[in-house]
Amino acid sequence: MHIDIDHLRGWIGHNDRSSEVLSPALVRQFNATFDRTSGEPPTENPGDVAPLLIHFCLAQPTVPTAGLGPDGHAARGGFLPPVPLPRRMWAGGAFTFHDDIRIGEEIRRVSTVKDVVLKQGRTGPLCFVTVNHELTSNGRPVLSERQDIVYREAQGDAATKTTPEAAPAGEHAVQITPSAAYLFRYSAMTFNGHRIHYDKDYVRDVEGYPGLIVHGPLQATLLCQFAADLKGQAPKTFQFRSLSAIFDTADFTVNAQAEGETMKLWTAQLGGPVAMEAVATC
Repeated sequence: MHIDIDHLRGWIGHNDRSSEVLSPALVRQFNATFDRTSGEPPTENPGDVAPLLIHFCLAQPTVPTAGLGPDGHAARGGFLPPVPLPRRMWAGGAFTFHDDIRIGEEIRRVSTVKDVVLKQGRTGPLCFVTVNHELTSNGRPVLSERQDIVYREAQGDAATKTTPEAAPAGEHAVQITPSAAYLFRYSAMTFNGHRIHYDKDYVRDVEGYPGLIVHGPLQATLLCQFAADLKGQAPKTFQFRSLSAIFDTADFTVNAQAEGETMKLWTAQLGGPVAMEAVATC
């Protein structure tokens, strides 16, 4: 397949802007989805500090249904470059937290395409798109985010023939069941139409996976909140990368290990390899 990288790099500098008021209702739905309602009830009133990474549910692109591609993503060539490779995945990213998002405030997002790079991977060409997001809450800078997106060929989507080494257990760990309802709720809150998260026939018959895929942002949220819960405070920085997929075919674990001033974190399906690894600095 010929990929005109010079054409795709013409999207560098493209901007997208959106805003949304963070409602108490969304915070209640977010906390319920992540089961953060047991024990001491979370604060969900105007002016209270919002849960970490709830920004994934705010000011998201609202593409009309007719403008979606066959995989449920927005059709190529709008804000993001029209990469011709069929599979799009969230490869990783990084956050710098400047201040708290508070319930009832208006969250503004400014997104900019920063880079488009073509590489040759083991299974074929890989196109990496880097997007920077700057968020403000009632005009206060609250978050700087780098998002790494990778596009690739369709082959090699199913599990590899080699058996990867199972991930170790962390000093701290919790086990989570990725039910279809759990994944659907998160897709709904983030207005994410990607069919790999809720359409089992599509993900199995078209993309060749054994089950529904647990969202990258969902895993990042679990890891970041786990670090904050263990440290008793929100991290100052958080960076992560996706290494393998987690499916709804078995439970997975969220793990943490303190390493000096930082905390190393990772997710893994039971008996499987590290799926997402992260480092939090508190």
